[in-house]
Amino acid sequence: MIPPRAAGLLRGLRRMMARMPSLSMARVPDAPAQPVRDRWPGDPARGAAILRGEIERGLHRGPLRAGGFVETNAPRALRELAHSFVWLRDLRALGTDAARMRARALVTDWIATPALDPLAERTDIAGARIAAWLGHYDFFAASADDGFRQKLMARLLGDARGLSAAMPPEQIDARAFTALRGLIAAAVALPEHDGFLARALRVLPQEIERQVLADGCHCERSPAQLLAVLQDLTDISALLKAGQAVQPPSLGMAIERIAPALRALRHPDGGLSLFNGSKEMDLALIELALAQAGRGTRGPSAMNQGGFHRLQAGKSVMIVECGAPPPAKLDRFAHAGTLSFELSIGKDRVIVNCGAVPYATGAWHDAARATAAHSTLVIADTNSSELRPEGLGRRPEKVTVVRQESDGAHWLDLSHDGYLRPFGAVHSRRLFMSDKGEDIRGEDAVIAAMPQPFTIRFHLHPAVKASLKNDGEGVLLRLASGQGWELRASGAVITLEESIYLGGAEPRRSEQIVLTGSHEGEQLVKWTISKGGPRAS
Repeated sequence: MIPPRAAGLLRGLRRMMARMPSLSMARVPDAPAQPVRDRWPGDPARGAAILRGEIERGLHRGPLRAGGFVETNAPRALRELAHSFVWLRDLRALGTDAARMRARALVTDWIATPALDPLAERTDIAGARIAAWLGHYDFFAASADDGFRQKLMARLLGDARGLSAAMPPEQIDARAFTALRGLIAAAVALPEHDGFLARALRVLPQEIERQVLADGCHCERSPAQLLAVLQDLTDISALLKAGQAVQPPSLGMAIERIAPALRALRHPDGGLSLFNGSKEMDLALIELALAQAGRGTRGPSAMNQGGFHRLQAGKSVMIVECGAPPPAKLDRFAHAGTLSFELSIGKDRVIVNCGAVPYATGAWHDAARATAAHSTLVIADTNSSELRPEGLGRRPEKVTVVRQESDGAHWLDLSHDGYLRPFGAVHSRRLFMSDKGEDIRGEDAVIAAMPQPFTIRFHLHPAVKASLKNDGEGVLLRLASGQGWELRASGAVITLEESIYLGGAEPRRSEQIVLTGSHEGEQLVKWTISKGGPRAS
């Protein structure tokens, strides 16, 4: 087996040799032989910002303009976006002649830049760029002069050769599918280069088998990444059909597994659940991705490989994260939210996790990933997984799940050992939902030889109005729809504190219910969420 460092050097050498024009006598085509259309919506408002010379991603904003393109000292998230050219969707959505000319000018400037940011050569970014150039060719290039189109096609062909030489991708997460999508797009648009397709089809089944789990979840355990993988795989399927290529059987089967899992990880309002770097996402995009996947089937209630369970009764839906965090190199978006849950009643989100700022760094990044930003138990203000800039360190190794159902009611018995090393403690959580979904109960316990300080947090969606009851044992909840619910607890002190919701387009102020457990005696808290508000006992 080739050591990873040597494999990386060999991959780089292959890519460098693939770009040398003397190694291939094939002429540069004048235009794509087969049209390739980008199928995903852009944002006209972001397109207008690009016309003003600005690009944004998450909390980052910076210049993007011909003559300077993107600054090399800009945040990595902005540089990744700039060099991927997926923002061509936004200019196309704007649809004006000015947008077309700006796209052409920025592509010209990028091609002419002698020393590119190394990020531009990363396989997923190169794949996204190839797919974007081909997918929007009719928008910005078809009507351009011969000189522009010749330079564009020469650079595109060179990138495709380099990408082919870099297979299999160095990134072993969802980004591998983005790289493969770009190479397959090049193979379809440039059919005389049949080596592109052959290499991609050797790698694709391996990546599907490794990344797409049996229950349809993705190995990174992130609803947002599951959506991204579904987009890439449905694009790959459409490209292979357009190129009249035989699809590997595993491709269709993966799409058939992913679509129901993605449905199961949505709330009734249509948005995604907020686990492991996920935000609600654009509802039209989610619907489009599911439509591209084909006929709908009901999502599974238990996704044991992916580590999620869905409890649903009446109008209530609870989505629970109850799996071990993803392993190293697959944990770039992982949060310390083991055993957290989210609750919707009808289309009202009630209990949530705080969400994510996936492209932020430093304090914002860590705050959103912390256990305290999730609706679960926290011991001594310590994260259940150790947060590192590029993933996790210490993390739960054993997560247990036992599910029972009877006459429409649901029980989950859960535990994780993420606090075993620092405190010799295990978090145990029991969840119950009645057959009508109007009686939801929980028990949280800290199992340890020595009592530990702990809190249980229930983050509330910003649309929920909360007020502490006079008896101090409950909180009244008024949902956006006007429904009244109540959370009560025994074995803990209840307080209302400020929180923040990062699941939508912009950060929003919210509140959280905090149950503070006793340092002495049985470390067990019982709580209920119900319409009638029965006392927990």
